[in-house]
Amino acid sequence: MKLLVTGGAGYVGSVCAARLVESGHEVVVLDDLSTGHADAVPDGVRLVEAGIDDAIGGVLAEGFDGVLHFAAKSLVGESMQDPAKYWQGNVVTSLRLLDAMREHGTPRLVFSSTAATYGEPEQVPIAETAPTRPTNTYGATKLAIDHAITSYAAAHGLAAVSLRYFNVAGAYGRFGERHGVETHLIPIVLQVASGRRDRVQVYGDDWPTDDGTCIRDYIHVVDLADAHLRALEHATAGEHRIYNLGNGLGFSVKQVIDACREVTGHPIPADVAPRRAGDPAVLVASSEKARAELGWKPERVDLAGIVRDAWDFTRSQQGA
Repeated sequence: MKLLVTGGAGYVGSVCAARLVESGHEVVVLDDLSTGHADAVPDGVRLVEAGIDDAIGGVLAEGFDGVLHFAAKSLVGESMQDPAKYWQGNVVTSLRLLDAMREHGTPRLVFSSTAATYGEPEQVPIAETAPTRPTNTYGATKLAIDHAITSYAAAHGLAAVSLRYFNVAGAYGRFGERHGVETHLIPIVLQVASGRRDRVQVYGDDWPTDDGTCIRDYIHVVDLADAHLRALEHATAGEHRIYNLGNGLGFSVKQVIDACREVTGHPIPADVAPRRAGDPAVLVASSEKARAELGWKPERVDLAGIVRDAWDFTRSQQGA
């Protein structure tokens, strides 16, 4: 298939683009490089350096079999301070994408959504039937896009799948995580090991968990990319399907720090800080529906292995 990957110069988008190429698909990346990196675009893939607002109609006029939509603003804190940036950058641009797909007859869409659409869950692991009550603007914009996709699928026959997940981690060769503003735990801890930070903060050690620290879901970026490929294959005209993705168990903050110490050989000093308001003790997504309907299950679930891939990438960037 000929596929457009929006945000394909970013972390998850670049890995997905690489896996698509390996699977024999023709891939074009659309990315304005505001947070992505041109050298993250896989070899042999054409990069259209532009935003969705500026270029989506002209690009899709070439004729595509599907779109994988990763382009988004994704910093939770920023979304609360500058909501307009997120409603415009996430929702309005996604509506323009949907309209362009309808205009040019692009039949399939896989949307990289988020488990932040659920907010603070009543039960974990979180199933797709859980109430959607996002607690931040970022999650709210992603939920709004999901609602729009549902409408377009019903009205225009779009074949669409949304994938909701929490924390992505690991790397795939030269494709890895390098954000200008880093908010994710594993790369933050690895920044201590690589000398870019002095120590890491643990927000509370008195949570109702086995070791007192919060538990979060981590999914290897390659497993996540492979889920997008499977979603593309299972998309059905006129339907919008939603799947949660996760490892099913979760790892505590202490477990993550200990795994980083083991892999890097660095002591990684850690300080206990006060709990952050709004942090649930446990956030883990159920992927039972994805297993049953997409035939997907995470293969790279060993925490040390996930950290090792991320550490190898971090060191490769230091030597670049």
